[in-house]
Amino acid sequence: MPLPTAPNKRAALLSQQAYETPAKPRPRSKSASNALAPAPATPQIATPPAIAPVVTTQVALPTAPVRSTAPRSVKPVTSLEAPVEAAAVRPTSAAKVPGRVKARRSTGPKRLFVLDTNVLLHDPTCLFRFEEHDIFLPMIVLEELDAHKKGMTEVARNGRQTSRSLDALAEHQGGDITSGLPLDATGHTEARGRLFFQTQLLHYDLPLSLPQGKADNQILGVVEALRQQHAPREVVLVSKDINMRVKARALGLLTDDYQNDKTLDDGDLLYSGSYALPADFWTTHGKSVESWQQGAHTFYRISGPVVPQLFVNQFVYFEAPGEPSLYAKVTEIRGKVAVFKTLRDFTHLKNAVWGITTRNREQNFAMNLLMDPEVDFVTLTGTAGTGKTLMALASGLTQVLDERRYTEIIVTRATVSVGEDIGFLPGTEEEKMGPWMGAMDDNLEVLGKTDTAAGEWGRAATNELIRSRIKVKSMNFMRGRTFLNKYVVIDEAQNLTPKQMKTLITRAGPGTKIVCMGNIAQIDTPYLTEGSSGLTYAVDKFKGWAHGGHITLARGERSRLADFASEVL
Repeated sequence: MPLPTAPNKRAALLSQQAYETPAKPRPRSKSASNALAPAPATPQIATPPAIAPVVTTQVALPTAPVRSTAPRSVKPVTSLEAPVEAAAVRPTSAAKVPGRVKARRSTGPKRLFVLDTNVLLHDPTCLFRFEEHDIFLPMIVLEELDAHKKGMTEVARNGRQTSRSLDALAEHQGGDITSGLPLDATGHTEARGRLFFQTQLLHYDLPLSLPQGKADNQILGVVEALRQQHAPREVVLVSKDINMRVKARALGLLTDDYQNDKTLDDGDLLYSGSYALPADFWTTHGKSVESWQQGAHTFYRISGPVVPQLFVNQFVYFEAPGEPSLYAKVTEIRGKVAVFKTLRDFTHLKNAVWGITTRNREQNFAMNLLMDPEVDFVTLTGTAGTGKTLMALASGLTQVLDERRYTEIIVTRATVSVGEDIGFLPGTEEEKMGPWMGAMDDNLEVLGKTDTAAGEWGRAATNELIRSRIKVKSMNFMRGRTFLNKYVVIDEAQNLTPKQMKTLITRAGPGTKIVCMGNIAQIDTPYLTEGSSGLTYAVDKFKGWAHGGHITLARGERSRLADFASEVL
């Protein structure tokens, strides 16, 4: 898809003073109502409005001369990463920035976003995610940031990284920071706004029911003062705190959640990994199809309107009554031509993997990915009982013990409790991980019973051999490791953050295969959603890579009770 052209005109930057009232443009006639840029106006001096305060809080900070510059029109930058996101946040009453369409000029001024502390602690790079808009940090936010920087938790690390980013921006500015810090000074060219700190006296009025000593209420007061001072410019509070946003809306302030960490707005938009060919596929594409045989597989070269909708390593299927079915994988896409490769049928007993045969179409797709040596990264999603762990362990044991493709299986998972934590666990690393690996033990018990001819002693020896080739590791000690020729299984990956997912995937060395499994409908981490989960992030980013694949398992095969519970509960 061709990228939109870059803007050839930049927004007017605030050169002298951080906080001013935008000058009103000159009246325009009806014939000029469609003009894109407002006419320049004479600068005005901002004057605080006279309001009878209920409670007035003042912050004694140095003042600076005030100068206003009439804003010129800007072109909104379209999002190139996620098709459902156009900007870092979407204010309630602000005009939406178009995504993945031709850039259009904006007739309004740039917005001013006031960031809450939890946004900085959630994403340290959020300062550079607001495109051409400006950012304002109240002084109380810097105080809270300083209080959270101590410790070894992820929140403390994010706080320290944010402080280092602020320090780097201040160093590039030099002396006076009242005119704002250019956010692109440290190399983030996508951030074309400015960063402002609270450096002057602000007057605001809040109801008596809001205690003035609380940090959240002080931030709300700063937003109210900026809204009055910058009218009609939009001042938007960005916070991850739901109650904070509710209070802001009750006070008539613009507010929104921080959206840039979300890969998708809706979990139903997640890439499924399979595509149903239309009913008229052979009618519309049959004349240009080329086919040839190579070993046990048949290849088809397809050209037509369906090709732009496909990705490499995506599975396609054609099922119609009275016509032959087709189950294939997209192996190559060049322009408007795609190559399909038929699959190995793992539903047949002769192709059983460690005694396990697949029971439905999606399971067969998943097993083809798990057994393909050219696929280094596999993600499996699906509801409870769809066979994710069983297929991953069966294919891993076959490739470790039978085919000798990998040396051992490494299993890890996020240790997030469903309910209350049971406290510290005694023993070694593997013994501590034992209670978290109950799902693996259940599946190994099933796999150990597949060989019915070996007898009781044979099964016991097989179980001992299997246990010797499976290592259970904790995620806490993964930093700095490199896995060589390993089969790595990451279970319950929906509870990982994108940063944790990156840490685990980058441990892979030569000859290593990583399998990530999870159900994004069962997220136990309190600060993650379906759109911001690390599993969703990995599925979306690896989509279309020649050595990665994904399948969403649709039908449960555990039991009729589990299937019914997944539907109705």
